[in-house]
Amino acid sequence: MPRIWVDADACPGVVREIIVRAANRTRVEAVFVANQQVRLPPGPFTRSMQVPGGFDVADQAIVDAAEPGDLVVTADIPLAADAIAKGAEAVNPRGEPYSPDTIRQKLNLRDFMDTMRSSGVQSGGPSPYGQKERQAFANVLDRYLARVKAAPGVARGEDESPPE
Repeated sequence: MPRIWVDADACPGVVREIIVRAANRTRVEAVFVANQQVRLPPGPFTRSMQVPGGFDVADQAIVDAAEPGDLVVTADIPLAADAIAKGAEAVNPRGEPYSPDTIRQKLNLRDFMDTMRSSGVQSGGPSPYGQKERQAFANVLDRYLARVKAAPGVARGEDESPPE
């Protein structure tokens, strides 16, 4: 059964709540990875994984553990690119799915904006997280969960036909 991997260091609390409720409702494991302890409501399908502090340690733990068919929830574009390269799916907390077709463009834009900021250009940052973003994320998560629950063996590349 696929898992949901959450880059929990910067995950909004409302997104965390949506994931916990969905994981418990659908019986899909959700793992919240961070370099600090993440408080989660008790439940058999959610757990936190604390990793040592350090640059991209949580990201690397997610990449190492993710498998084809898993879902990675992150706003970190390089992490999303690495997850997609492993065959996982990725979505940001605002409900925007990353795809193999768009991830390179997003990496290039991220690098460009980083260069602009380092040269002193103020870009403002993202708009506030609101109901629209919350609903978009919940919709993407629901579609993912419906798809993997409908074909549980297919998500990780397993053959769903019975052995002969």
